[in-house]
Amino acid sequence: MNSSGEQARPTEPAPASESTPDEGAAEQDASADPLAGLDFEPTGDAAEDAEVLKAKAEAAQHLDALQRERASFTNYRNRALRDQEAARDRGVQDVLSALLPVLDDIERAKQHGELDGPMAAIAEKIDQSLQKFGVERFGTVGEEFDPTVHEALMHSTDADATTATVNLVVEPGYRIGDKVVRAARVGVVGPE
Repeated sequence: MNSSGEQARPTEPAPASESTPDEGAAEQDASADPLAGLDFEPTGDAAEDAEVLKAKAEAAQHLDALQRERASFTNYRNRALRDQEAARDRGVQDVLSALLPVLDDIERAKQHGELDGPMAAIAEKIDQSLQKFGVERFGTVGEEFDPTVHEALMHSTDADATTATVNLVVEPGYRIGDKVVRAARVGVVGPE
């Protein structure tokens, strides 16, 4: 209220066309950011909110670092397990390769009927021990010839043959899982 008892009316801003260019720019800056003219540090709840946001951001960084470290460790563990399994397989292959001449002699003795008594029991135990490590002997007469697992030392033809088949096993082949340690050395008979 003013001195005459009437309510004071708010004054209307002057139209933009009546203001000077400097006043118009100041009004636009003030209307764009109403807090631009205020210079204060947040206090009370606003300060706590800023601290909470800062703590959340820091926690997110730590979580990200932890997740990356965990993924790195998981990859390391998986790689170590693969390397350990590969080293084990290489060790079994090396031992098998060293034993191949002995195994060939045992197999020849079996074919000629010269393996009997305690030596037959020892040969059986060796075969069982090799099976525990996944070693498989292959190459038998009558199998279809497969160049990925057979090494043909001799080849003959037969008018009755329809496919190339093994007719003589000189030395059996050995594999561990899918890996062929030595191809079976065989004689092959095939169509003309």
